[in-house]
Amino acid sequence: MKLKEVKQQLENLESLIFNLPDGENVPLHFHVTEVGLVQRDFIDCGGTIRNEKTVNFQLWTAEDIDHRLEPKKLKNIISLSEEKLGISEDLEVEVEYQGDTIGKYHLDFADGKFHLISTLTDCLAKDSCGIPEQQLPNKKPKMKLSELQEKMQACAPNSGCC
Repeated sequence: MKLKEVKQQLENLESLIFNLPDGENVPLHFHVTEVGLVQRDFIDCGGTIRNEKTVNFQLWTAEDIDHRLEPKKLKNIISLSEEKLGISEDLEVEVEYQGDTIGKYHLDFADGKFHLISTLTDCLAKDSCGIPEQQLPNKKPKMKLSELQEKMQACAPNSGCC
């Protein structure tokens, strides 16, 4: 989700809810302790130099259970951050939140809530590394339904294949 869309969603909300990937909500007394402009320059394992820029929100839950951050206040914090940090691009927003360790999440919006979406590491130069697609974590092998049906027929009961 990009910063412009976050600001648009804040316009219509009466309360802020951030939902974690496990379905639980961040406690309503959270604080946004930082809004940052993060620039990351790196080289991938294939030798390609890459540049990445994001806006980062850091959510923090304190002992102050009476605290509630209102959507209008967060929008004002974002506007101040844009001005003071010179954020003029419509950048992707990433969110940091403290779990067992600091988690880094993508952001989405649905059903009146902001949803924290888990991030994964990835090889950006798969072709240079010689990693076949089917060996990548979290990837299921692609198969045509017709091929699956053929395999199922070949392994019919009493066929001796199983």
